[in-house]
Amino acid sequence: METLSVKEAAKRMKADSPKMAALSLEKRNSILKSVKEALLADKEEIFKANLKDLEEAKKSSIPDSVMKRLKFDEKKLLDVCAGIDQLITLQDPLGKVQLNRELDEGLVLKRVTCPIGVIGVIFEARPDALVQISSLCIKSGNCAVLKGGKETQNTNKALFDVIYKAAVENGAPAGALFRIEGHADVNELLTCEKYVDLLIPRGSNAFVSYIMNNTKIPVMGHADGVCHTYADKDADLEKAKKIIVDAKTQYTAACNATETLLISRERKDLVLPLLTALKDAGVKIRCTSEVNALLPKDFGAELMEEDKFNTEYLDMCISVKLVADVYEAADHINTYGSHHTDCIITENDETAETFMMLVDSAGTYKNCSTRFADGFRYGFGAEVGISTGKIHARGPVGLEGLTTYKYKLYGNGHIVGDYAAGRKEFHFKELE
Repeated sequence: METLSVKEAAKRMKADSPKMAALSLEKRNSILKSVKEALLADKEEIFKANLKDLEEAKKSSIPDSVMKRLKFDEKKLLDVCAGIDQLITLQDPLGKVQLNRELDEGLVLKRVTCPIGVIGVIFEARPDALVQISSLCIKSGNCAVLKGGKETQNTNKALFDVIYKAAVENGAPAGALFRIEGHADVNELLTCEKYVDLLIPRGSNAFVSYIMNNTKIPVMGHADGVCHTYADKDADLEKAKKIIVDAKTQYTAACNATETLLISRERKDLVLPLLTALKDAGVKIRCTSEVNALLPKDFGAELMEEDKFNTEYLDMCISVKLVADVYEAADHINTYGSHHTDCIITENDETAETFMMLVDSAGTYKNCSTRFADGFRYGFGAEVGISTGKIHARGPVGLEGLTTYKYKLYGNGHIVGDYAAGRKEFHFKELE
């Protein structure tokens, strides 16, 4: 592949974005199928590249929670291939008529979905994210600049080379995809406001803030994933144990893993069995002195201060606190959470609805694990990220979140002068 600077590549992508948007659904699905086949065919080379990254990571004493993200094996390959299969079956997100209105006889206005254009995605050291993001952008007709974590640069390169080659050989324009490396490339990308339509950064609060403060390009994304599970006074104990253990331990390195457990003060009887279930699963308990007083002296919980409840562990550790009721639970979550995903465990439907209304998060759940907050599990095929903002897209950003719309007005010699002079009038009629 030719060597281009980030700005040169972004400029080419901007020029190619209309070509990408114009690809038929059949062509985009055909490209996705070829990408999947190429990934399976070249998997041994991809696995070799991943082993290099894992070996380097071990030398750097990277935490186990991060190592889980770095690994790209047969299981993760099959998972991303299943995501591609699901994407292929999904309806076309483009060309959907959202509004069809006759303004006057022979003058019809339509609002129709279209791609955003050129999207820059900066994501953590998780190779499967590169496949998911590339696939989503292909299906939604967007061009994508991709920057993965440096810890998986060998895997990212191997995956990207396979995906790019398969996509271009099967009809995608040369500017469909571009991969960048290093801080210098990121900083150059931030100056490409003429060519890049949207940035989606995934990482720490400090990193996302840096992106927002150093570019004129619109930014969409999330930083921390401080998710909560609240065991209400009407919670079922066995159900609560099952949910909270899954939410904390099923995959601790994910941003949708529960980091804080809140328990109703009216149900102090829940404290010991819930925390014992977590401890038995290998989870370290950090709690307030009020919670600790309800535990055996040799339980081994660590005391924590109130101002530490905004901690994202991404590890086998959880914060625990008692609250008076659903209102205090919601207030705590809105204060210390990251507006990602939060759950209530209760058998009271009214309390659940109160919780889901009061908690200001992209996802509010009743009686299920916060780990469900995922584009694949929502049937989006995959996700390009989680948005905790409220403009344009919120929650897992799938195909719909990667589209915008344009207005198309169909006339027959109509001019504004006729309406300004009163010779004609608008009558606004909704069409099928």
